[in-house]
Amino acid sequence: MKGVEILSRDGTARYGRLTVDDTILNFPSATDTTRLFPALNTRSGTNIPPIEDPDFVSRFLIRDGEQPIPLHIHAPVNIQSGDTVITPNWHTLLSRPRDFCQLLDQLKASTPPDTCWYLPGAALPENAAILVHAGFDLFDYIATDLATTQEKFCLPDGQYPEKVMEEGLCSCQGCLSGDLLLHNRIALDQELARIGRRIRDGTFREFLEGRCRTKPEFVSIMRHIDKSDRMEQYCPVSRTVPFLATSGDSIHRVEVRRFADRLVERYIPPVADVAVLIPCSAKKPYSLSQSHRKFSQAIGRRAHELIMTSPLGLVPRDLELCYPAAAYDVPVTGYWDHEERYQITNTLVRYFTRHPYRRVIAHLDGDARIIAQDAADQAGFEIEFTCETDRLTDPASLQALSEALSGERKVKSHLVRGMISFQFGYDLKAPNLEVKGSYPEQVVKRGRNLYFSTDPAHGLIRPTFEGWSLIETGYRVYIDEFVPQGDILAPGVIDADPVIRPGDEVLVIGDKAMTTGRAVMSADEMIRSSRGVAVRVRKVKKLDGQ
Repeated sequence: MKGVEILSRDGTARYGRLTVDDTILNFPSATDTTRLFPALNTRSGTNIPPIEDPDFVSRFLIRDGEQPIPLHIHAPVNIQSGDTVITPNWHTLLSRPRDFCQLLDQLKASTPPDTCWYLPGAALPENAAILVHAGFDLFDYIATDLATTQEKFCLPDGQYPEKVMEEGLCSCQGCLSGDLLLHNRIALDQELARIGRRIRDGTFREFLEGRCRTKPEFVSIMRHIDKSDRMEQYCPVSRTVPFLATSGDSIHRVEVRRFADRLVERYIPPVADVAVLIPCSAKKPYSLSQSHRKFSQAIGRRAHELIMTSPLGLVPRDLELCYPAAAYDVPVTGYWDHEERYQITNTLVRYFTRHPYRRVIAHLDGDARIIAQDAADQAGFEIEFTCETDRLTDPASLQALSEALSGERKVKSHLVRGMISFQFGYDLKAPNLEVKGSYPEQVVKRGRNLYFSTDPAHGLIRPTFEGWSLIETGYRVYIDEFVPQGDILAPGVIDADPVIRPGDEVLVIGDKAMTTGRAVMSADEMIRSSRGVAVRVRKVKKLDGQ
C-alpha cells in the first residue's frame, strides 16, 4: 500500500502524509529510509549525478519496480500518483543555482503533483528550508551523520566545531548527554518540524527569507524559484495571515508581481479623467486610517484615488481590500532603495500608459514625489504637485489638494466592476447593482437578490450562483456526475480553467450539481492529482431533475 496526500501548501513547499505499507509518515521529515524502503539496500552504486550524460544514465540507472523510483532528467519514466521518487546527488547542484532550479522544474513538470520527493544524503539544519522550498519532501540522516564524523556541530545557521557543543547553544538530549550524533539528528528533526509548522500557518516564506541568508547560493535558488512558472502556479492568491515584506527579496515575491500584472492587464478603473496619487498608510485597509480620511475628504470623489506604496507599487482605492493590499507590512525608514524605486516606477509607467488620464495630480512628498515625476517623464504625461512641504495632512496642504480639483466632476465609482475585472479578468457590465453594508463588509444586490459579497479575511469578492451568472466565462471547475456531499476531491475533477490558483473563488459545474467555493489547488494540480481536496465548497445547488 502506498499513497501521498498534500495537506497544506505554501508556494512550492508542502506539508503532507506519506503511506508506505503500514507506515504513515508526515513530511517534510527525515527518517531511516532503508527501513522504510528495503529496496534501497540492493541499489548500491546507483546514485547517478543529475547532470551525467544520457549514455551513462542508460547504462547504470537501475529500476527494479520498487519504491522509491529513481528519477533522472535523462531517463523519463511513467510516475504514478502516490509514488515516492528518489533524486540522488541533487545537493551537488546547490552551488549551481540556475541549473538546480531549471532541471528541477523540468522533472517536476513530468511527474504528478501528489508524489513524494526523497532527496538522499543532503539535508542539514542549515539547508533544510531551501530544500523544502525547492520541492523536496523526504530526507535521511546521511548528511548529519557525515558531519558528525567530521566533528561538526550542526545548527540552522551553519556548522561549528564540535567543542562549541559545550557552550550552551542547544539544550537537546544529545547536548545534555554529550552525544554529537544525536544532537545533529535532533537539530535536523527540529528544523523540519519548524518548517512544517510554518507551511501549515502560511508563514513559511517569511521564515525562508531569514534562513536562506546563511549561504549566497541559497538566496540565489530562492530568487530563481520566485521567477519560475511553477512557483506562480502554486502560490496562493490570498492568505489570512499578514504579508510581511521585511527584506529586499520581498519585492520579487509572486504576490507582488501578480498584483502589478493584474492591475495593468486586467483591472478596469472607473470612468474618470482625473487621478490623484496619494501615499500609503500604516493602517490597513487604507480607508480606515486618519490620513486617508482626510485625503478622501479633500478629494471629494472628484478624482480616481491611487495609492503609491512599496512593495506593490500602486493600489487603486477600489482594490484596497485585495490581497496583499490590505494585509502587507513593511519596515518604515523613510528611504526607498534603488530596486524599490525601479519597480514602483515601472508599475506606474505601465499603468498610466494603459490607462491615460487628462490630469494626474500627486499629493506626495519625499522619495514618492521623485518616483512619480520619473514615471511621468517616462510615460509622457504631465503631473501636478499639490504639496510643497512634508506635511501632507496639514490644513494648507489639504486645501491646496481640494483647490486643485475645483470644478472637476465627481467620479462614479463602481466597486464591483473594478474588483471583478482584477479578480476574474472579466468586464462586468451589469446595471442597477447596489453596494450595501458597512465597509469593508459589503454585499452587492439588485432588489432582494444577492449577487456578491466581500470577504475581508481574504480580500476577495465571493459570487453567489446569481453572481456567477453575470460572470459568463472563466474560473470554472468541471466535475463528474455526482452531487457533492462536502468538499470536492481531486479525483472527481474532470477539467479546470488553467488560470485557477490556490485561493481563487471558483464555480464548480457537473451534470447533477453546481457549487461555489474556494480552490485549494491550482488547476494543474486538480487535474493531475488523485488525492486531496481540490475545492472547499460553500454552497451546493442540485440541478433540475436531480
